[in-house]
Amino acid sequence: MGGTFDPIHYGHLVTAEEALVQFNLDKVIFMPTGVPVRKTHRTVTPAEHRYLMTVIATASNPDFEVSRLEIDRAGLTYTVDTMLALRDLNGPQTELYFITGADAVWDILTWKDSGRLADVCTFIAATRPGYDLERFSQEDAQRLSIEFMEVPALAISSTDIRLRLGERRPVRYLLPESVGAYVAKNNLYAGGL
Repeated sequence: MGGTFDPIHYGHLVTAEEALVQFNLDKVIFMPTGVPVRKTHRTVTPAEHRYLMTVIATASNPDFEVSRLEIDRAGLTYTVDTMLALRDLNGPQTELYFITGADAVWDILTWKDSGRLADVCTFIAATRPGYDLERFSQEDAQRLSIEFMEVPALAISSTDIRLRLGERRPVRYLLPESVGAYVAKNNLYAGGL
C-alpha cells in the first residue's frame, strides 16, 4: 500500500485490512513515499516522520509491515521502480498488488511506465464516498489490471486532517491516538498544509 501517509489515518488502515481480507493477501506492506513526484504543489512532511507515524499506526496488526524502500531510495519515487524492486526481493512467483485510493486510479495512465507496471502487479482501487467508478472504462481497468474494492464509508483524508490541525480543530477519531500524540510531540502540521 503506497502513499504519502501525511499523516496516516483510519481510512488507510481500514482500506488495508479490507484488501487483506477481500483479496486473501498474506500481508500488507505500507510503503511511505520518499520524494513524492505528484506532491510538488505543497510541502510534504519529512519522510522520517511519515515513516514513524506509519510504524506507530500499524504496530498492533501482525499482518501489516512498513517498508523503508522508498524512503531510503535517493531521488524521486516512482511506483514502477518500487514494484520491480519488490518483485526482485520476493521472486517472480510472488503475486503483487498495489493498494491505492480510487482517486489515484484516474492518474495511473499518466504514471511512469504504467504499461510495465500493469505487468508487475494488480491494482486494488479502494472506493471512497463521492467517487464515480463509471468514469473509468472497463477496457482501461482490464488493461491496467485494476480490481475495485468497496470500503466502509470513511470520508477521511490526510488533507482534511492537516487543515483541521492547522486550524486547531479536533482530529480525534480520525487517526490513531498514538499518531495524534506523535504529531503533537513533533509539532507537525501547526501551519496546516
